[in-house]
Amino acid sequence: MEIAQELCHRLLKEQYQYVIAIHTDHDHIHAHIVVNNTNFVTGRTFETEHNQGKKKDRAWAEVRRISDELCKENNLSVIENPEQSKGKSHWEWDMSRQGLSWKAKLKYAIDQVVKESDDFADFLLKCAQNGILVYYNPEHTIDLKFMLAEQKERNPRAKMTRAKTLGWFYETEQIKSRIIHYKNAMEYKPKARIVRVPVQAEENKFIRDSIDRTNMKLTSKAMNILTKYGVTAEEAKAAAVDAYGERITLVGKMNQISEEIKEREQQLIWLRTYQNSKPFHDHYMSLKGRKQKKYADQFDAELYRYSATESELKKAFPKKIPTVEQLEKYISKLRGKLENMNTKYDVLDQKSRELSEATREIEEFLRQEQSRTQQKKKNRNVLE
Repeated sequence: MEIAQELCHRLLKEQYQYVIAIHTDHDHIHAHIVVNNTNFVTGRTFETEHNQGKKKDRAWAEVRRISDELCKENNLSVIENPEQSKGKSHWEWDMSRQGLSWKAKLKYAIDQVVKESDDFADFLLKCAQNGILVYYNPEHTIDLKFMLAEQKERNPRAKMTRAKTLGWFYETEQIKSRIIHYKNAMEYKPKARIVRVPVQAEENKFIRDSIDRTNMKLTSKAMNILTKYGVTAEEAKAAAVDAYGERITLVGKMNQISEEIKEREQQLIWLRTYQNSKPFHDHYMSLKGRKQKKYADQFDAELYRYSATESELKKAFPKKIPTVEQLEKYISKLRGKLENMNTKYDVLDQKSRELSEATREIEEFLRQEQSRTQQKKKNRNVLE
């Protein structure tokens, strides 16, 4: 606990709140430290004040240096050459915890390449350039497979993932279609709802009729979806891709607004601190001589807050610093805009998924009908 407290003292310089918890339930006794990211003197975030420049020079890198320093002072072990090992990001850890790590990462990487490709050949070329190992053989049933190069580096025995396993939008024909429309892919989990026809069912009219009724019911539902969106079966694929493309564009705009909201909320913290400390500054400016000096000694923290926040606000609002009410109103307006976009996002998401599912069901039904027709011709030829 004392070592952890000293680490916080050296790193945070008594300007950030923190909580320390010591775990003694394992052989390696260790500390967990939770830090309030806002400096309670200046109102600025830790990253804003410190985390600038190259990664190795950023302030959080100081944690390792100070920790090693304290461990050596207290005769504790230190990890030598830590740069030779590679840790996991929180995102990768969370994806791994959910069993989605490499699959989710691979889909995202493919989506980015699809967006930048001119045609399918260019897509295959750019996969290699963007760290994606790809196997393509149009003569094989399983014609397309993928793997992240970094996954292969970490695990040389890892196997490539079939495009079909990733979802319908990652299969060869769909990737070609998406490239033509200059759109990204969507994560699609196919639902096998079409009833497949067993060979012996052809000989039993009752079973055959039952299967036909089920398939026609599913196809009827798919056709209702096409009617709902006013597209034909031939147009459904392109409409699904277009809807997803609109969704992707919308996500970009939503992310921009979210980032602005965060920025404005930070400015709102500065603004409140600025307004609360302004009376101290105004009173200080009304004094002179010893009275002014005495007042400055007594209220130095408040005067520092005013000076620091005024400097940041003038950078953000060079023409005129707004009031708290004005900035709150603007943030509320941005949140309303984001909420409307989110509603539109849900509509587009539903449309793209329903259309892609309907297309898949209709195509599967037609494939079965074609297979059935070919089987009838074959049987007729055998009889002849």
